[in-house]
Amino acid sequence: MMHVVSHHSNELPGILGDSGLSRADRVAHLNALKMNCYLLTGLVDAFEMETCKSSLLEVDLGGKNKKNRTKTPGSLWEEEREPVLRLLTQLLQLDLRQLWGGLVVEEEFVSLMTGSCYRILENPSIGLQKYRATREAVTHLLAAALTHYDHIFSATLKITQMLQHFEHVAPVFAQAVSLWATEYGLKTLVGELLREIGQKCPQDLARDASGVKGYATFITELAEQIPALVLSNMSVLLHHLDGESYTMRNAILAAMAEALVQVLNGDQLEEAARGTRDQFLNMLQAHVCDINGFVRSRVLQLFTRIVQRKVLPLTQFQSVVSLAVGRLKDKSVIVVKNAIQLLAAFLSNNPFSCKLSCADLAEPLKKEVKKLQEMRDRGRSTAAPAITPEEEWEAMLPEVRAATQQLFQPLQEGEEEVLEVEETAESTSEQITGLLRKLNYKSAARLTQKALCRFQGKEPFSGPAEENEEVTILGVLKRLYTGSCRGENSEDPPRGNSCLQAEEVVPEEQPQTELVKQEMLVQYLQDAYNFSVKITEALSLISKMMYENCVSVVQEAIEFFVTVSQFGVPQALLGVRRMLPLIWSKEPGVKEAVLNAYRRLYLSPSGDSERARAQGLVNSLSLIMVDASLGTIQCLEEIISEFVQKDEIKPAVIQLLWERFTEKSQCSSLERRAAVMLLGMMARGKPEIVGSNLDVLVTVGLSEKACEDYRLAQEVCNAISKLASNPKPALGKNNAPFRLPQNHVLFGCLSETVSKGFGQPSGHWIPFMEAAVTLIYQLAEGAEEICAHLLQACSRQALEKLQEADGQKADPGVSPSRGSDGASSLPTFLLMHLVSLVGQVALQQVAYLEVSVSAELRRRRILREEEKSKKHSDSSTKKQRPQSTGNETTMEEELGLVGASADDTEAELIRSICETELLDGKHLFSAFVPLVLKICNNPGLYSDSALSAAAALTLGKVCMISSEFCDSHLRLLFTMMEKSALPGVRSNLIIAAGDLAIRFPNLVEPWTSHLYARLRDPCPSVRQTAGLVMTHLILKDMVKVKGQVSEMATLLIDPEEAIMGVAQNFFSELSNKGNAIYNVLPDIISRLSDPACGVEEESFRTIMRQLFPYITKDKQTESLVEKLCQRFRTARTERQYRDLSHCLTLLPLSERGLHKLQDNFDCFADKLQDPAVYSCFQTVLARFRRAASKPETKALAEELERKLSASHNRGLDSAETCQEGSGTPMPEPAKQKPTASARRQPLSTANRDEDFVTPPPRTLRNHKRSQKRPPPKKAIIVFSSDEENSSEDELSAELTEEETPTKTTPITRSSARRLR
Repeated sequence: MMHVVSHHSNELPGILGDSGLSRADRVAHLNALKMNCYLLTGLVDAFEMETCKSSLLEVDLGGKNKKNRTKTPGSLWEEEREPVLRLLTQLLQLDLRQLWGGLVVEEEFVSLMTGSCYRILENPSIGLQKYRATREAVTHLLAAALTHYDHIFSATLKITQMLQHFEHVAPVFAQAVSLWATEYGLKTLVGELLREIGQKCPQDLARDASGVKGYATFITELAEQIPALVLSNMSVLLHHLDGESYTMRNAILAAMAEALVQVLNGDQLEEAARGTRDQFLNMLQAHVCDINGFVRSRVLQLFTRIVQRKVLPLTQFQSVVSLAVGRLKDKSVIVVKNAIQLLAAFLSNNPFSCKLSCADLAEPLKKEVKKLQEMRDRGRSTAAPAITPEEEWEAMLPEVRAATQQLFQPLQEGEEEVLEVEETAESTSEQITGLLRKLNYKSAARLTQKALCRFQGKEPFSGPAEENEEVTILGVLKRLYTGSCRGENSEDPPRGNSCLQAEEVVPEEQPQTELVKQEMLVQYLQDAYNFSVKITEALSLISKMMYENCVSVVQEAIEFFVTVSQFGVPQALLGVRRMLPLIWSKEPGVKEAVLNAYRRLYLSPSGDSERARAQGLVNSLSLIMVDASLGTIQCLEEIISEFVQKDEIKPAVIQLLWERFTEKSQCSSLERRAAVMLLGMMARGKPEIVGSNLDVLVTVGLSEKACEDYRLAQEVCNAISKLASNPKPALGKNNAPFRLPQNHVLFGCLSETVSKGFGQPSGHWIPFMEAAVTLIYQLAEGAEEICAHLLQACSRQALEKLQEADGQKADPGVSPSRGSDGASSLPTFLLMHLVSLVGQVALQQVAYLEVSVSAELRRRRILREEEKSKKHSDSSTKKQRPQSTGNETTMEEELGLVGASADDTEAELIRSICETELLDGKHLFSAFVPLVLKICNNPGLYSDSALSAAAALTLGKVCMISSEFCDSHLRLLFTMMEKSALPGVRSNLIIAAGDLAIRFPNLVEPWTSHLYARLRDPCPSVRQTAGLVMTHLILKDMVKVKGQVSEMATLLIDPEEAIMGVAQNFFSELSNKGNAIYNVLPDIISRLSDPACGVEEESFRTIMRQLFPYITKDKQTESLVEKLCQRFRTARTERQYRDLSHCLTLLPLSERGLHKLQDNFDCFADKLQDPAVYSCFQTVLARFRRAASKPETKALAEELERKLSASHNRGLDSAETCQEGSGTPMPEPAKQKPTASARRQPLSTANRDEDFVTPPPRTLRNHKRSQKRPPPKKAIIVFSSDEENSSEDELSAELTEEETPTKTTPITRSSARRLR
């Protein structure tokens, strides 16, 4: 068929050119053409349908038997498709009108030819790269039909129809229309297509999602390719910006952005184009606050592109930055992410400065503003005489004439002539001139009239007589005013006026130009300063996003701070530090983002030489460690060890650090200490960095000069400690741990430095001593012997000091620290050093036994077992073992019981050593325990705060040794924790109690309430410490999560931001532990809504707003709805009604949750008369109606709303009736306003000795409670709204464990006399 059509096509040019062609021949050729084309296009359609079917079949088969697949008819057709299209194009390029007698070609014939093109484009795979030639052939064929056969109208309808039904054709048609408009001049087609799309009904588009997507893609891609033509037809699309379809809004806004980027840019725009540009920018800014999150996100992306292409006018800079900062608080994650990207783009492409520090910009701005003001003042003073007196008089003349005319009218009532003429004409002239300058024209004219009568013929009241008196007065006033102004201006020596004017022509323009330049400079500095302020504002918002749940937002925040740091914003360092803890993130993307951020910030310093780059890297890392916390140091250590393991830190950096440490390179003491810290961090990744230079560290860092800088010596100890092997070796590795001999020079230097500094007062000796003792236990063989000698040496020094004091006892003035009984005493610092040393050695001894010794025992046992099994296997090969023996042993080995029992035996051995040996009379510790106890028991005698804190910490460390000693001294420990007036003592004891709760949980468990009580400590540092300790204990399941967890919830409204962060982190981590928050939430609500708890109503709502987002499961929501409804029955105050109803508004109510409300309506029906309660239920229903889609659920909501309204109105009517019947108003419930003391309980309230009696075991307590229950002293766990006339059961009602929200049963109230 192709050969037939091709042959006919080749003959047609000659036939069409034959002017003598008869009508019969023409009709014959026309019919032949129609038939041939009909058959060919029919075959094309048939083959195309077959190809679509085969392609769908291939999709179903998947990737099976690709190699064995033979060529299908469809694949053969794909090879022939392009030649057929070229043949048809060649045919249409002929002047076929001759066959129709010079008339228009039939539309049916054109549709027949183009129909095959549209059929080919319907194939979903047409957009693939391999069909590019086919797409081009179709485009050229349609172009021939459009240019020669008036196919525009039909093509417009067909293209819009296909865009609506086939999403894949949008990019194809966008490319085709662009080609037709640029190469074939078919620009009108663009307008027709856009007009056709613009005429679509917005409501229909909102319902047709697939059609909208095709239109949107077409508009977007067309705007990218031919933005100028789309811009000229943009008006027909603008009404869709107000439509419901967000996809269409996105497309039109994207088209605007393309027009701004490619057409409406530059400074040479005409006035109309500039107006269009500003209009488009205003529309884009308006849609930054669009109702749909996808539109807001898209607009921010478009602004990012506009900023990156540097086409945003400076006049719009500040407004767009402000909008971007505002979107950082958006509830949509994708909007926040794009807002951060936009701000980063603003930073990278800002036209102001490479350094954007507010402090650096404020000073030059202030200076230039002052200079501008001086220039304006100078210009004003020189420009004042520019107006001549005659010009001033002409401006005044209308008002002066009106005032003069009033002289010839009669005086009004109350108006008197008070002005009198002066004695001389000169004084009268001055008086008139003064009135004119004061703009008192009427009085000046009246005074002139009188003067003319009195001083006739005298200057300046003489002159040609005028018939009109008004003209005479005006003439005199003019002479007086112009003469006085000229006289004032000519007080200076006269100069050549003509020369002066000629010389001043040029300088007048020059100051004006300088003024304009200065104004532009001030405006530039002002814009830069405002931009810097906005970026600083964004920093605080973005820094809080680093711990969001969305990984992409966290990554964008990290990237933003990297960008900000590169522009020298001072506050960026806080964000760079804040991202450090994210190195521990479980999300690989977040951890890698942090590593990349520090890699870009610190591993790529600028510098010409490798030495210069190393110095830049070391200086930058040292800057981070200035005033850094221990947590920050640990995070930085993790990052640097990662870099070292990947060999990303050059040897030149390590070499420079060693040079700084050994003082071969000039540096300060801080830089030297930072060098040691960095070496220690790197040694964690590669211990050989420190191991190969251990002698250098010891001789330089722990030499005789160590006493001059204990902090450097402490960091040296920390660096050397990286050589210690992991106490828990990897599986399958039983290598001996790295230990140094007892006589190694390291331990000699450490012992000497510690003992030498013991007798010297220094604030840094104790941290160094702790690091030194820790290092000894980590690396030394026989560490306990070294530390025993150290304790003896320091004790000997203390005794010598005491003996010196005894020798000087006769002189009371020599020893300032003397006891009340007259006995000699040690200096406070010496006693503090001794106590601290005892505590540290005790703690490290316990750790050494529990970790190192236990691990070594296990390692040796495993080696023995391996050797034994090896010998056993060798012997079994020589002699066959009887089958009937050793079955029990084999079974035990398979079950792992042999190793478990051995582990228990080893643990029991370690425990017995700690319990029976360490604190008995034979051991060295027993000599110091009485001293520690005496200091703790006598805070009045030992009143020094540092000594008290050290003794308290030592008491906690010694309690770690033995459970018996701990049990006997827990009362003292908790008494000090409650009663001590020193925050340091309370904080130390909270930490000690936390460690004891992990080591001896059964002993500390009865004292848990005292730990919770510290969450309300008046000191912020103590509250923060208590929050951290309780967080660790609860998350490690060492403390049961009970109703007292409400004390943690109160920290969510703490005035200290750091404490709020601790509480937020606690609940965030707790939410990951199954249903933990769901289980405790009812108890938290019960306690916090109790007015006696001291939490105000607004604070309660703030806490609940932070806790309820953790309730995400539908079953939990439904159960909580039921429980909250049931609680209305037990509530007794209006405050509790309002709190419960507010909690209901925080739950995302589902259909089943609404049924729960309906089922439990009787629980809260009588409470609906309270407007606040009724308003909360209305809010719940309004939110549900917005989300509901089913008619039956909407009907259910309407029914419940009617019941709510009826109960509310009935309650109001009954209240009015009650008031009318009684004649007295209804009494309002007493409002208990919590005082400050209720929020922060003073220490004096806990100073009763009976509170510190060791609580009996739980079984005994339950037994006593079952016999007799004393009256409660404090509020019960549940609502404390029970009134005085309630029954005993109601007064003692509390939540029982059966009510824990693991089931969906209603919450009941039962007597607390039941065993819990």
